[in-house]
Amino acid sequence: MTEVLDPWPFVWAAYVAGAGGTLALLGWSWLAMRRAEKRRDEVRQR
Repeated sequence: MTEVLDPWPFVWAAYVAGAGGTLALLGWSWLAMRRAEKRRDEVRQR
């Protein structure tokens, strides 16, 4: 008797993890950019 493991749930999990990680990195980078721009503007006003 042989059991075959269906690979598709793992493939979908990998896609979800990859897309989630990419979106998290984009959000983190965007927030870091906003903070850096705010600090730059504060320094320029002096």
